[in-house]
Parts: sequence; structure tokens; C-alpha cells
Amino acid sequence: MDLLHTALGATEMDPIDTLRLFFLLSAATAFSISVPSSLRTRFLVYGPRTTSASTATAEAPEINSSGVLDYLATWQVPHRYFTHFYIASVLSSIFWFVQLACRGTAFQLVAARMSEEHLQQSMSLTQVLICWILLAIQGGRRLWESYKFAKPSSSQMSVAHWFLGIAFYLAAGMAIWFEGCGAIRSYNLTIDDIKMTNAPTARTFFCVPLFLMMSGLQHDCHHFLFSLKKYTVPDHPIFRTVVCPHYGAECLIYLSLAFLAAPPGHLVNKTMLACLGFVAVNLGLTARTTKDWYKEKFGLATVQDRWLMIPWIY
Repeated sequence: MDLLHTALGATEMDPIDTLRLFFLLSAATAFSISVPSSLRTRFLVYGPRTTSASTATAEAPEINSSGVLDYLATWQVPHRYFTHFYIASVLSSIFWFVQLACRGTAFQLVAARMSEEHLQQSMSLTQVLICWILLAIQGGRRLWESYKFAKPSSSQMSVAHWFLGIAFYLAAGMAIWFEGCGAIRSYNLTIDDIKMTNAPTARTFFCVPLFLMMSGLQHDCHHFLFSLKKYTVPDHPIFRTVVCPHYGAECLIYLSLAFLAAPPGHLVNKTMLACLGFVAVNLGLTARTTKDWYKEKFGLATVQDRWLMIPWIY
């Protein structure tokens, strides 16, 4: 709790603005690192794509002259540490559910620093509950998949990538309810509030099925990739027009949450939209790296006409 209090106090900003700034700065940092090859090949590329990246690094004279970057690039963790992201997501969901239900100390710290404007423009309790459930489902499913579909691998990723991933999933667990702080603070939650006897709104009627469909699509993609005997260009119908459809599904999952969590009078929840911005940038960069790797390993013709994440968009 002291760490949360210190972090909020250091920024001297509204917690919602702080969270939005974190997502946007993280997205900008990831994009900036992707531009120079000396940074991209060391800190953004991970998994099997590191083979081609390492070759590219060795051939670039300006990279070899940078001893500091070479040293920082050695700070790596096993690729299987991706599981830690989803552990953080599930733990964040559990922690904040307890805090919100009991009006715990951490919630009180956040609420006390929230601006009056944000408290007045609040999500409803029903919105908070639905969005919390969906994010908990997403984190739980990804955690289960990370164990179920795990394969022995010597691949690694940058420790910076690992830290940023942990921070993102912890932050997402807060973003899902921050703009509902006003309703939570002024209402006593009872068992009747989770019965959801009211008819769903048009937004809920559309966005919840979208979330569930994209979750199913992403699961199917992960299962198919796990079933491959070795790395090759996927020939499953889902992958024939898109290089990384599971990344596109991830973006649509967070887009559905951004719409579902919109406070009254707003089209989207801006905090979740900033969260989506980071997801789109991070996965978009990885999808492009994946396509380049496919072209280098299997030939241009194999993926030339495939979209990166979402057909007709990117």
C-alpha cells in the first residue's frame, strides 16, 4: 500500500490521467524503439524470430560499435516467462475485486486522489462488474493456455520487455474500473447488485458477444499454432489472409472493453482506449516482425498478400 501511495503522490496527477499517460508513453516508447534497427533487433524481437534478428544485428556496423547496447541486450529472461504476464493479470483482477468489494485501503487511496470531474462522470456498478468479469476471463484463459500450450524452448526475451509486460497487465487490472470509482465510492454493494436482472443495453448486447467471439478465435489460433510440429507458415484458413489473426483478436477484445466501459454520455472509456493503444502498437510491431521473419525464412510469396492483424485494416 505504501508503494501505491508513493507512486500516486509522486505524479501529483489524477490516477486516471496517470494511467492514461502510462499507456500512451509505453506505446510511444515501444514505437520509438522499433525505428532504429540497433534497438529493434535487441529489445523488441523475441522467440524464434531472434535468429534472423541476430543475423541482422551482426551485419549492421553501427550496432557493433555500441557496446552499451550489446551489454543491455544480454539482460534477458526465458521466453516462458510470458506466463508471468497472465499470472499478474489474474492476481490483479482478484486483488482489485477484493478492494472494490470491501472498499479497501488501496481503493481508498485511489479514490481520494480522483478529481471531482472524474468522480461525477462515472461508469455504473453494472459496467464495472461486467468489465471486471470479462477481463478476469481473458487473463484466466491466457494463463491456462500458457501452461496447456507450452513447448520446451530456449528462446529468450529482453528483461525490459518482461518488466513492461508485467506493468501493463497490472495497469489493465486498474484501468477496467478507474472510471467507475465515483459509483463504487458512493454505493454499498450487495448481493442483489450482481444478479443483473435488468435487460442488457444495446452496447452490452453487441460488445459482450464480440468479446466472446474474439476470445474463441484467439484460443483457436493459439491451439492451432501449438499443434504445428515445427515453425512454418500456418495453412489454417484463419491464417490464409492474416499473418497474426490472434493479435487482431486481442485488439478487438480490448476495443470491446473500451466501449463496454464507457461512462454515460461518452462513446468510449478513454482509459481503456489508451490501454488499447498500447496493445495495438505493441502487437502491430510484433506482427510486422513476424511477417518479415516468414518472408526471410520461407520466401516473399508465402505471406506477400496477407494482412498483418486485421483484414482490410492492417
